[in-house]
Order: sequence, then C-alpha cells, then structure tokens
Amino acid sequence: MFANDLKFTLHSGDEIPMVGLGTSGITGKSLAKEVLDFALEAGYRLIDTSPMYGNESDIGKALKEVLQKHGLTRKDVFISTKLHPDDHGDRAVKAIHKSLQKLQCEYIDLYMINWPGAYGVSTSSKENVVLRDKSWQHMVKAVQEGLIRNIGVSSYTPRHMKQLLQNNHGIKPSVNQIEWHPFCHDKKIYELCQKENILVQAYQSLGGPDNNDLLEHSDVVRIAKMLDKQPAQISLACFQVLLRWALQQNVSVIPKSKTKARIFANMELKFTIPESDMKVLSNFKKKIRYDWDPEQIV
Repeated sequence: MFANDLKFTLHSGDEIPMVGLGTSGITGKSLAKEVLDFALEAGYRLIDTSPMYGNESDIGKALKEVLQKHGLTRKDVFISTKLHPDDHGDRAVKAIHKSLQKLQCEYIDLYMINWPGAYGVSTSSKENVVLRDKSWQHMVKAVQEGLIRNIGVSSYTPRHMKQLLQNNHGIKPSVNQIEWHPFCHDKKIYELCQKENILVQAYQSLGGPDNNDLLEHSDVVRIAKMLDKQPAQISLACFQVLLRWALQQNVSVIPKSKTKARIFANMELKFTIPESDMKVLSNFKKKIRYDWDPEQIV
C-alpha cells in the first residue's frame, strides 16, 4: 500500500504529492538515474532538489531517460527546486533560468527561497529583508511569465512569513519547507501556515545524518513494532512511523534515500498511528534542531 495518492491543493489549483523524494547527496548522473528509476517505480511523483545539492543537472539528465522508461512525461512529475542564498535579490533572475536549463525543463512546478538570509550579509542586517523581498518580486514575475507554476519558501519563521504575507506582490507562498520532526516542530509557524492554507513540508524528518537518537527512541521503536513487521524490518518501520507522524498532521514529507528498499518503504505509509501515540511523539522532552536555526535572520 502506497501513499502516492495523497495530495495537497496549492493556491494555483495545482496538486502537489504529499510524499516526495528528497535528493540531497544524490550526485552524479549514474546514481541519480538509479535512484529516480527506483522512485518512479515506487510511485513517487514529487522530486525535490536545490542548487545547494549540486545535482540539478544530474536530476535533469536522469529524468529525461527514466520518465520514458516508465511511460511518463514531464507533466506526470512535480519538480521543485530553490533559490540559493547566494542568489538573493536581482541575481534571482539568472538563478531561475539556470535551474531551468540544468533541469532541462520549460517550467518548474515549485520554486522556493531556500533560506531567509543572504550569504555574505550579516544575520542582523535589514538588508536581508530587502533582498528576500526583491527575490520574491522576481519569482512572482517568473510565475507571470510561465517559467514557474508555484512559489514558496524554506526555513521561514512566523516573523519572516508575516513580513512576506504583508507584502507578497500579488502571490502568496504556497509552501514553507521547514525542519519538522518529533524533536523539532514549531507550533506557531505550523498554525500560521494552516490558517493561510500554506503547505508545511518537512525536511530532516528522520533526524540528523549522524544522530540516531530519534530513530532509535524507545517510543518510535515501540510504535514501529506495532506495525507487524519482521524483526529485520523494524528499522524501516521506524522511518515509516516518523514520516506518518508528519503526514497525520497534514505535513508533507520528502525523505531522501539511495537504496531501493528504503525508497519503497518510505512510500508505504497507509496506516494510522493511534491518537494516543501521536501525542507521545509530539511531546518528547528532548528538543533539538539538526540544521541551521533561521531565528537568527532578521
């Protein structure tokens, strides 16, 4: 049983799959082709990338080949990428065209500001506010020109989001991609996005790359064992529990993996975590952020 039929309707009317493939760390055409082949076979139709991952060209080339293999076309997949923090402001124009060229696409389904701050600018400088506003203006224009279908943000706090909503130049953000897992889930930004019908999309759903505290948490393991998995499958079931925890809150997930077993398992999310266990997962005493903290950005 797969989760590829779970979708969210964006402001534009476009539907975005709630489960997608994250591609951080997937570089090189050969690996990208293998991973995307597995993903399309498993039912993934959302592919998330970024210039920061250094793989837009690899993803673009690989998709050209694997889509045809699976009898799919460009319109069958939802591709999202982002604005590099180096490209805030007027540089955004060139950055958008560069991503289109590398992905070999006529349009991008979702384009997000990757980070509320600009590289090389002090985190306390109001220049960050000016630059990301200018970036948004260029993104709005790209939508009007048909280069981008939907625009959103990543790592925006309630403060950043309120600034954008007050001056969105005609298009509200459709998505806010934030760190979201049982050790890190900001209720304020979640509620704001819910109110504005902005999809919350999780990154770091499974915790940090070198930290198993979350995956091996006793309650995560306990709930995983309730899924009637064989002992050898419990680790995969722990991934599924964390992903399902997000989905049951209407939070999209984009887990990354290079192995076929994980790629398929991460799509097998049609089960329900009991409400009592949802509360347990949502109230862990430990609080930790595995990625950068956007609160520091003005």
